[in-house]
Amino acid sequence: MDPSKADKVPVLKDLTADNITENVIRINSQCDDARLKYILERLITHLHDFARETRLSSQEWQAGIGFLTDTGKICSDVRQVFLFSTLCSPIEFALQRQHEVDKPETSLISLQEFVLLSDVLGLSILVDSIDHPKPPDSTEGTVLGPFHADAPEISHGDVISFDPNGEPMLVLCTLKDTSGRPIEGAKIDIWETDTTGHYDVQYSDRGVPDGRCVVHSDGDGIFWFKAIKPVPYPVPCDGPVGRLLEKIHRHPFRPSHVHFMFEKEGYDHLITSLFIRDDPYETSDAVFGVKNTLVVDLAKVDSDQSAKYGINQGSWLMTYDFVLVSDAESSALRDRNSKDALDRLGYKVKIVNGLPVPDLD
Repeated sequence: MDPSKADKVPVLKDLTADNITENVIRINSQCDDARLKYILERLITHLHDFARETRLSSQEWQAGIGFLTDTGKICSDVRQVFLFSTLCSPIEFALQRQHEVDKPETSLISLQEFVLLSDVLGLSILVDSIDHPKPPDSTEGTVLGPFHADAPEISHGDVISFDPNGEPMLVLCTLKDTSGRPIEGAKIDIWETDTTGHYDVQYSDRGVPDGRCVVHSDGDGIFWFKAIKPVPYPVPCDGPVGRLLEKIHRHPFRPSHVHFMFEKEGYDHLITSLFIRDDPYETSDAVFGVKNTLVVDLAKVDSDQSAKYGINQGSWLMTYDFVLVSDAESSALRDRNSKDALDRLGYKVKIVNGLPVPDLD
């Protein structure tokens, strides 16, 4: 899709558990096949209702994706496996992932495609909104995407991308709790594409990680590294998900962004991204991931910053103050949201370990 036409699609920003369904259906309504449009409308409605009614957790979603991946891998021209996904428990899903993988390359491609399908159907952002609710003034989450992978640990100030065509960018961030206290020692996964819009794992001949790293916040909650200015890119279109998007007249593009994932004992797991303001796809992300609080303005490195951080003056500068939510805060909010949502539906359930189960008492 021509970026100049991106403003002709529905505005897709700040999507939540409450409004994601109507927006996915709305953008799918560009399809000119009345029957396909109707099927997708009902599929999205029931798929999203399933996630809301079960309060599907991220762990259960990942187990389900793994089960579907394994099901696809074992299929052949002479063997088809009936998918008992609606009958299998999350434990059974998880057990499916424990067997040996004969073809890891095929497994990775299949896994990426199922994650991508979940993303473009709006399920991924819905599950994150349900399982990781955020109180005001904390950093919002967004989709993981299919391209997270293990990465090398770096020291503050190291370079993570070696793309010779990239525009150098200093990333300077802080990490605090909801009371404003610095968080020390958090593990932060970071990943971005190269200037062609590809992640390192998309290259079959790439021997070492590039454009990704793991860094830890220091005693003042600060972390910083050198990257390249991100670019917009299309999600992979060479598979069934790409064919679906083409059929329903949806563009496959994601706006320019950098991924961040935070882990620290005592805090709720945060998957998020920072998006560049005024990107042509800022309001029409193919996977519904953009939120206003995650859109940033890039600045330029000044002379003092150049000397302090060892990067050329005039390089791009990305800054952000991340705020993590404690496990206790997140758990209380998730339980309250679940109870309120299921009460409105008239379901008799109780919350056990943060998830609803039938209340038979």
